[in-house]
Amino acid sequence: MNDEDSLSLISEIQRYKDTHLIEFYEPYDYQKRFHFAKGGGTFVPLNSDKNKLGLAILRALQSANQVGKSFCGGCETAFHLTGRYPVWWEGHVFSHPVEFLCSSNTNETTRDRCQRELFGDPADKAAIGTGAIPKEDINVDDLTRKAGVPDALEFAMVRHHTNGIYDGKSKVYFKSYDQGPKKFQGYRLDGFWDDEEPPRDILSQQQRSTLSTDGIGYMTYTPEEGVTEVVHEVQHDSKPGWALITATWDDAPHMTPDKRLQKLMQYPPHERDMRSRGIPMVGTGLVWPVNEEQLMCQPFDIPSYFFRLCAVDFGWDHPFAGIWIAKDRDKGIFYIYDCYRQSQALIPVQASAIKTRGDWIPVVWPHDGMKHDPKSGKPMADLFRHEGVNMWKEPFSNPPAPGQKEGQGGNGVEVGVQEILTLMETGRLKVFSHLKEWFDEWRMYHRKDGEIVKLRDDLMSATRYAIMMSRHAQTKPVAPRKQQIYSGMSNWNG
Repeated sequence: MNDEDSLSLISEIQRYKDTHLIEFYEPYDYQKRFHFAKGGGTFVPLNSDKNKLGLAILRALQSANQVGKSFCGGCETAFHLTGRYPVWWEGHVFSHPVEFLCSSNTNETTRDRCQRELFGDPADKAAIGTGAIPKEDINVDDLTRKAGVPDALEFAMVRHHTNGIYDGKSKVYFKSYDQGPKKFQGYRLDGFWDDEEPPRDILSQQQRSTLSTDGIGYMTYTPEEGVTEVVHEVQHDSKPGWALITATWDDAPHMTPDKRLQKLMQYPPHERDMRSRGIPMVGTGLVWPVNEEQLMCQPFDIPSYFFRLCAVDFGWDHPFAGIWIAKDRDKGIFYIYDCYRQSQALIPVQASAIKTRGDWIPVVWPHDGMKHDPKSGKPMADLFRHEGVNMWKEPFSNPPAPGQKEGQGGNGVEVGVQEILTLMETGRLKVFSHLKEWFDEWRMYHRKDGEIVKLRDDLMSATRYAIMMSRHAQTKPVAPRKQQIYSGMSNWNG
């Protein structure tokens, strides 16, 4: 073979690779975890024969930037649309042509991410077939353009094969979240791929569209919008059959140490965890933007001479929450050493949770404890007193200003928020590291347009009540012959 023939062969091999990307897809370990994720919890698929392995019916890949998340989502979607599953595939398999929906934030991002990953550069007609879908499975006459959006597709037909035999055409639609949830109604889908997490109402419409087909859904995103409703639900309120897979720059071999450092320096400090680790960014919007490591401390046995106080935030559908703090009077340091959060629990259950942590500890409570219970007609605070809880005599109030009487300090939020921020920044407020529920709330406690977002903030509210009412904290009397010590990991030892 002469040099000209060799160059021609090399060129032909490269052309084949360029138009058959999914044949050369070698997923990283995190991408395999995403493709083959099992559903959490106990769930029974609508048609168990389709899902004997318990594969997740909704998957979320929450990752850092530039680790290959969109390419990963595009390759899987191409497998389903074409039926060209690789020999190593252990995920969902459709043995018939499918209907899929691909979406992102806007028509432009849907075009430049989802469409590009599947079909190639939208702006270059000669590039059709250089995406994840092989060129021979695309007919330009089967591509329907979207009106008003240059180079964008409304939908497309793709050749499907089962066991290597052509058996019809799959259909893929392209939508954007800014079109609103009504544009996602009326579909009967085998699956959907969202590149960036959708609003909750749109995700609900997509899930409904897969019910009759026993379909699947998957999302690939970097949480740039912070802890949105969908991000929070996936992370902290996952439903049976759902799975969350995370990936950082450490999971992507192409992100070498030099490249990581170079990329990291391009981002402002408050974005770096989100960009490099896929941690939701509430960044400049955090209510208490302090370093997590600075806030955490290892649990330790708390001496009985520390001040103690409990604070609660009432709730039923949104959780009832309780916080326990202790203060080292000598060093002026507060410690949050325990917390409790429970939805739809009866008052005796909530009261028991409080008392087992020290029934002598004063319990401060917000003003809605003055509201009368519709069944008994008694104030909520009195119902807890009846259960033996050491409720403070009056509801929460901020410390009184000079010249004011106790209880006249008002219940404004910002004064407490700023006080707590000062304590955190000066190292005078610490939180025991095992309090996962507290840290989960703290990481999503943020502002939008300057206002604190009132979403899943029950423990944060209780924290504010506790700190601002710490002027009423008490110490446990020391027993005559045995000092009483409380451990943040267990109950009182008498």
